[in-house]
Amino acid sequence: MNLQELNKENLSWILIGLSGQFFFFLRFFMQWLHSERKKESVIPTSFWIFSIIGSLLLLLYAVYRQDPVFIVGQSFGSLVYIRNLQFIYRKKLT
Repeated sequence: MNLQELNKENLSWILIGLSGQFFFFLRFFMQWLHSERKKESVIPTSFWIFSIIGSLLLLLYAVYRQDPVFIVGQSFGSLVYIRNLQFIYRKKLT
């Protein structure tokens, strides 16, 4: 994409893609912070929440870009992240 193709629609999709990348960054940042505090490797619930948000935003961006490799990669990840949250919440209920 060159500057001539950068219109409001394209800019909006770029912002969606960048937001997805930001949430993926946040998940690693939160995991690192929690692990440093506990002095052991810890994966907090926020890691999975940010993973879902990031993967869904990136999936939207990939569909817009019509990138089949990116679409497949983001589709599967979301299922894994949701399943991990199910395990966490099920454990909290017992």
